[in-house]
Amino acid sequence: MNLLIQGMRRTARAAALVALLGVASCGGGDPVVEFEPDRVLAFGDENSLLTSDGHKYSVNALKDVNGVKTLDCATNQIWVQRLANAYGLVFPQCNPNNVANPRSRMYAEEGATVADVIEQIDQHLATDTFSSKDLVTLYAGHHDILNLYAQYPSSTRNDLLAAALDRGGALARQVSRVVAAGGKVLISTAPDLGLSPFALKENTDTGDSSRDELLSDLAEKFNEGLRIGLVNEDGTHVALMLTDELMQTMAKFPGSYNMKDSTVHVAVCDITKAPTVLQCTTDTLVTDGTVSNHLWSDATHVSPNGHSYIGSLATSRVRNNPF
Repeated sequence: MNLLIQGMRRTARAAALVALLGVASCGGGDPVVEFEPDRVLAFGDENSLLTSDGHKYSVNALKDVNGVKTLDCATNQIWVQRLANAYGLVFPQCNPNNVANPRSRMYAEEGATVADVIEQIDQHLATDTFSSKDLVTLYAGHHDILNLYAQYPSSTRNDLLAAALDRGGALARQVSRVVAAGGKVLISTAPDLGLSPFALKENTDTGDSSRDELLSDLAEKFNEGLRIGLVNEDGTHVALMLTDELMQTMAKFPGSYNMKDSTVHVAVCDITKAPTVLQCTTDTLVTDGTVSNHLWSDATHVSPNGHSYIGSLATSRVRNNPF
């Protein structure tokens, strides 16, 4: 699969929409008054989730406390933590400095699909509202893509791509729903799981070298549906984050992101030491693996390195968007 050509094609198709969603304001690139959220409300799957005790679906950092290694939730932050911290905000699941009454909330859930995001928003609106000082993050599609892929080849490629398009459109409608309720939205495209260790293993296990391409195409169709559904939104309410294109760039030019060709598609967590990603820590990594030289923690979840760059992208999009 030619990732450079694929990325160029996607970038060209997205360019008009990115411009519409306010990459720069009319006055030369910066909002007249910089948006400062009072809280971050994170919806989606486990890529935006900390467990109640601060564990991540990535590499969990450890610290030494009186000779005992304990979890350090403030290190190896996930992307939405980095975004919140850029505004001096924290989530209750990781509040090491004991900030009084942190208002930010995580509604994200492990395994969540777009259908689950709808229920998460229902849950929020049952007891709360959205305001112009709420930064609402939506990061979903990961499990929609995996669930659709699992139906192949029983379902045809074209049928699965059509379903992915529909699911992206359904997520876009949730963006419109939050905007109508008064919130400001940072919406992420779905990750390109065709770059994952899972995709490469599928190529080998099935004897079909195009399985990674199918996963990438499902992500592309999902994101196409999302973008089509956002055409009536503008940058005063919505910022679009192109996570899929960032991941493609990281995979194409690993050296620019502290990685090597030999590590960019390889999970850094050693499954013999940590069978699940929640169990993965800085003590359970593969030989010579570090949190900064891999893109993936396990077969489908990004590493702290990936979260770092996604978090930086998120912060940049919000700061430069004319909310």
